[in-house]
Amino acid sequence: MCSYITEKASLFGSAKGPQGWFAVDTANVYFDHPYHAPFGHSLNIDFVNEADGAPTRVAVEISAESAKRLVEKILAALEEGARNHTIEEDPTEVMQVR
Repeated sequence: MCSYITEKASLFGSAKGPQGWFAVDTANVYFDHPYHAPFGHSLNIDFVNEADGAPTRVAVEISAESAKRLVEKILAALEEGARNHTIEEDPTEVMQVR
């Protein structure tokens, strides 16, 4: 059974796809059946530019345990970065969950 559990986050950044770099403004995060990964279910993240549609996206399918480790490492890298660098807020940053 598909769960259709989906969270959406506004982003401000870039991703590299088959046609090169492009702006990303949204991450669709969902736990469901993967398209390619060899799992029954996986955490799937689509980094997209909503205005450009599906052709401009980067998709990731990882195991639940891998997702938990990734979250830990993202937080650790941000904390270390904050300790070692002056982090200036970008006025165009839109870090809100829709």
